[in-house]
Amino acid sequence: MGGIGIWQLVIILVIVLLIFGTKKFKNMGSDIGGAVKGFKSAMNESESTPEPEKKAPETLDNKQQSSAIDVEVVKKEELKKEESKKEV
Repeated sequence: MGGIGIWQLVIILVIVLLIFGTKKFKNMGSDIGGAVKGFKSAMNESESTPEPEKKAPETLDNKQQSSAIDVEVVKKEELKKEESKKEV
């Protein structure tokens, strides 16, 4: 009770084979195996090589951000004025 027995696993396997077919099921298995091998080799490489120091992303301080936004707003307002002059 409560666990999955061997017969339930066999029934699930048969249903999966009927849905996907043997060729697709084989391809999925080889793809998963290749992914696991790649993951293991990447983990082994990262353990053997020291990790370079990570730099903090450069961010603008609040003053620089607000001035950049102000410049964009002024440019948009100038474009709107020019467009309205062209329409007249």
